[in-house]
This record gives sequence, structure tokens and C-alpha cells, in this order.
Amino acid sequence: MRTSVAFALAALFTLALAPSGSANAAAQGAQITMQAQNGSSEDGTATLSQNGDSLVVTISLKNGTAAPQPAHIHTGSCAKLGGVQYPLTNVVNGNSTTTLKGVSLASVQSGGFAINVHKSASDLATYVSCGDIPKM
Repeated sequence: MRTSVAFALAALFTLALAPSGSANAAAQGAQITMQAQNGSSEDGTATLSQNGDSLVVTISLKNGTAAPQPAHIHTGSCAKLGGVQYPLTNVVNGNSTTTLKGVSLASVQSGGFAINVHKSASDLATYVSCGDIPKM
């Protein structure tokens, strides 16, 4: 009986000290829903993860094109984009991975940032996908 009680107390103590799932997930990264724009059918996700002092941004879109599509983290929101805060690696065939040295996940989760993908380098005015980075 004492062993069962000791085991139960140890289990409760361990659970009490474990970080919550949402806090742990926030420390590791964030997943952003990318919504297709202008009839592009290019929706998907952008994953943000901290790797030491660098932020890794991985974009994965359905129906991407073989032609390079510029991508950026902009100030503002998808509804009202501001200037480019961080250029990202072009999206090709729906995929892109960028490492931003010296950028923290917390800094882009402070509110007021969005990830945007353009149709092409020659048609930057046409947006094909966008996702707001939620405030942490």
C-alpha cells in the first residue's frame, strides 16, 4: 500500500512540475495557416521554429509553381500589409526554408506580422498566399 501511495505522489509531483502543452509548444515553434489569395489555390502552412539564435521559417503550399515566388515576413496583417521586415527564400514547387540569423520567434510573435508569398518576381503586386503570425 505504501508503495502505491508513494508512486501516486511521485506521479502527481512530476505532472505538477511539467510545462503545460501550450507553453511548451510556444517555446518550440508556431504553425501559421497560409490562405490562398487571388484564385491561386496555394494554401498550406508556414512553420516557425527557434534554432539557437536563428528563426527557421518553412513554407509548404499546395499547388505551388515551378517558377520562384518571392516570400517575405511583412509588418501588418494579410488584410493590410506593411513593409518587408524579413525577406525569405523564394517558394519553388510550394516549398521554401529560410534561416533568419539573430531573429527570435518571440520577436515575430509580438503582433503585427504576416507571411506573404507573391506570384513571381515580375508580378510582386499579385499575392498568392498569406498568413498572419498570431500574437504569442
